[in-house]
Amino acid sequence: MALIVQKFGGTSMGSIDRIKQVAGRVIKEKQNNNDVVVVVSAMNGETNRLLDLATKMGGKYDDIETDMIISSGEQVSSGLLSIALRNEGYDAVPLLGHQVKITTDESHGKARISAIDDHNIRTGLKSGKIVVIAGFQGIDSKGFITTLGRGGSDTTAVAVAAAIKADRCDIYTDVDGVYTADPQVVPDAGRLDVVYFDEMIEMSSLGAKVLQIRSVEFAMKYKVNLFVKSTFAEGPGTQIKFLGDEENMEELQVSSVAYDKTEAKISIRGIPDKPGIAAKIFSKISDANIVVDMIIQNISVHGLTDLTFTVSKKDLKNAIDITNGVAKELNAEEVISDDKIAKISVIGVGMRNHYGTASTMFSVLSKENINIMMISTSEIKISCIIDAKYAELATRILHEAFNLGKK
Repeated sequence: MALIVQKFGGTSMGSIDRIKQVAGRVIKEKQNNNDVVVVVSAMNGETNRLLDLATKMGGKYDDIETDMIISSGEQVSSGLLSIALRNEGYDAVPLLGHQVKITTDESHGKARISAIDDHNIRTGLKSGKIVVIAGFQGIDSKGFITTLGRGGSDTTAVAVAAAIKADRCDIYTDVDGVYTADPQVVPDAGRLDVVYFDEMIEMSSLGAKVLQIRSVEFAMKYKVNLFVKSTFAEGPGTQIKFLGDEENMEELQVSSVAYDKTEAKISIRGIPDKPGIAAKIFSKISDANIVVDMIIQNISVHGLTDLTFTVSKKDLKNAIDITNGVAKELNAEEVISDDKIAKISVIGVGMRNHYGTASTMFSVLSKENINIMMISTSEIKISCIIDAKYAELATRILHEAFNLGKK
C-alpha cells in the first residue's frame, strides 16, 4: 500500500462531467489498494468570476476580503468531487484549509505556508476515506483565510505530500507532461520523460505554465517524488527528479524553450553613478513587495548612468510611481517604461558542460532581425528580453536550432 497525493487543476475540474472523470482517476488509484489524498483547484474560470464580482461591488476592499471571496471556488470543487466519489460508492471527506489545518503568514493573496497539521488528514485515511482538500487556501495566525497566489493549489498539494510523507505526488493537468516548448506555439514540441528540479524551477519562472514555481521549490526542498500527468489521457507523464550521477550529461544541452509576456521594462535615465543609488531605488521597490527580475546598468558617462529593470505587468503602475518618486529625489533625467516585451529563454542542465549555447541563441535571433534588449544568464539558462511581437517566432526558431523536435 502506498500513500498518494493527487492534484487536479481548474481545467480538470471545469465541469460536472470532468469532475466525474476526475473521480474515476481517484477511484482507480484507490482500487490499487493505495491511500489517496486529493487536492483540487476551483473550476476553470471561477476565480476570475469571483474577482469580477468583487470589482463590480465598487468602492474599496482589502486583501482579506478578496481572499474570503476567491477561496470559495476551491470549497465548491472539493464538495462536488466528494459527492462524485460517494455516488460511486467511495467514502470521502472534504477539508478546507483551516480544517486541515494549513497555517500561513499574513501576506494575503500570496501567503506562504508555515506549517501543516496532518492530524485530520490521517484521521480520514485511517477510517478508509479519500481525503479531498481545497487547494490554494490556508489560515493565518489571526484566523483569517489566506490564499497562496495563482497556481497555489500546486503548492498545497506538494506541501501536503511533504507533510504526510507521501510516496508520490501526481499533478494532473490538461497536458500529458512537460514539453520542450508550448505545443500550441511549436507543433513539433515533444514530451519530456524526465525534467530535473533545477530545470523545472527555471521553466516555471520563465513562462512555462505546467507547475507553479513555489511548488517545485517545495518539492525539491522536501524531496517529494513529483510527476506531471494528464487527467484526460493515459500515459507515464513527466517525472521531476534530482540529477543523478548516472545521467549522461554529454548528451544534454538545451532541454526546453520558454517565453513569458507577463513582464514590463522600466528605465531610469541620467542618475548619479555612485554607491548607494541602486540600493535606494530597489529597497523602495522591495518594500512594496514588488519582485524585480532582470537588471542592467550602463557605463558611466560624465558621472551619470542609466538603470533598466523588469517587473511583472501587474506591478508596473505601482513600480512606476515608486520609481518616479526616487527619480525626482535623484534629479534623474526621465523614467520610461515598456510593457510590450517578452522574455525568451533556453533551459538545460547540460549547458553546464557545453559551450556555444549563447552564441547559437544570439545568432539565431539575429538572423530574424530580432533585437535583444537585455540578457540574463545562469548555469542552466539564458534569457533575453525582446519585442513581444517576436515571442512565438523566437520560440519556434530556437526550438529548431537546438534540435528539440519530436524524435
